[in-house]
Amino acid sequence: MASTKLIVGLGNPGAKYAGTRHNVGFEIMERLALHEGLLFSPGDRLDDFTGPNNFTFARSHAPDALFVQPMTWMNKSGEAVRPLVEWAGGDLSNVLVVFDDLDLEPGKLRIRAQGGHGGQNGMRSIIDELRSDSFPRLRVGIGRPVTDAARHVLGWFDADERETMDEVVAQAADAILDWLKGDDIQVTMSRFHSRWNQNAV
Repeated sequence: MASTKLIVGLGNPGAKYAGTRHNVGFEIMERLALHEGLLFSPGDRLDDFTGPNNFTFARSHAPDALFVQPMTWMNKSGEAVRPLVEWAGGDLSNVLVVFDDLDLEPGKLRIRAQGGHGGQNGMRSIIDELRSDSFPRLRVGIGRPVTDAARHVLGWFDADERETMDEVVAQAADAILDWLKGDDIQVTMSRFHSRWNQNAV
């Protein structure tokens, strides 16, 4: 299992939260599964996995990768991620977490090889559970609100924002697929940051 890569998109479960700013990680996982012709399954269907079934997944075999949506609620994402990392061999360089970021302008994308949680509670939970922040992440900008951050992240994109985010979801999926074909997150960072900076959305 050591070669299995985990791509984890953060969000909240349930139709109530579908399409909200906090769920762009889920959207990107769904885009990846659609691109690869895969369907999501409940966690209890993952071969040889004996941990808690608090996630859904879509499995790719070429390359060997798992697209994951934690079903724990955002603030407890680490409870789903840690057992999966152990199942996949424990190599944190093979784990990529995708999440919304208030500190990036809406529609901006950034890949990093490691770093802190930046106040994002799902990332905070994962870092706490793994006891490390040394794993790649893809940040998706949703911008800071004028007033209430909680209301902002749980709200929906307006029509113009939605059009932009559809493009961003596709771009993010392209970057992840590029990373899956190789092993070097730095190469993916260089290639896609240049592209995104030239073609700002």
